[in-house]
Amino acid sequence: MKKSAADVWEDLRNQVDFLAEADGGFVFRRPEDAAPPAPAASPASAGLPPLSGCPPQTAAERKALEEIDDQVRVCKLCVLHKFRTRAVPGEGNRSAELMFIGEGPGRDEDAQGRPFVGRAGQLLRRIIAAMTFREDEVYITNMVKCRPPDNRVPHHEEIETCSPYLVRQIELIRPRVIVILGKTPTDYFAPGREGMTARRGRFGDYRGIPVMPTFHPSYLVRNEGNRELKRMVWEDMQKVMALLGRK
Repeated sequence: MKKSAADVWEDLRNQVDFLAEADGGFVFRRPEDAAPPAPAASPASAGLPPLSGCPPQTAAERKALEEIDDQVRVCKLCVLHKFRTRAVPGEGNRSAELMFIGEGPGRDEDAQGRPFVGRAGQLLRRIIAAMTFREDEVYITNMVKCRPPDNRVPHHEEIETCSPYLVRQIELIRPRVIVILGKTPTDYFAPGREGMTARRGRFGDYRGIPVMPTFHPSYLVRNEGNRELKRMVWEDMQKVMALLGRK
């Protein structure tokens, strides 16, 4: 559906607001005025189906997603359930074309039962708005659904125990692109020996779905004066936007 002039203006305003809030760290121009990367340049995009080619989600699939949420909220399969206030299944559009996956809930998320609601979450939601998406158009979740004590990195066995919930969410939502935030989900979906700086910005593939690794918003918050990090994340998101036809 073609956007109205008011919608286009709102998208531009969201981008400008986000860039201003990020202390000017994100830029619209690429170095040396390079052209945006064409979707065809990514091997992962070659088999990307058009939006019209995605089968509609069935009532049974919608019900299955609701059942996953219910199962997550009472899950006791790993030790993390002993430390939680609320489990955090995820939230957003259950048939989203764009999915964001982080590491695990933090203190604010554990208290509210919602993903990405603290400072890092506020930054992620500004990024989403700058990408010309509304929050109700995307789906946001984490590798593990319960908060690790002291916000530590989830252990391998905790990720493996919790991953069937996430895998099933991906199967039912059928996103066209997944953005993985930080090292933990990158190690799971795009494993490699290189660090995040080398792995970010390059599309990987998960069961035919293009996967874009980038820095976790909490890393940007901890390094808020580093404009280069912000620029790199914005470049990564521009590649995702180009792949999805969002200019």
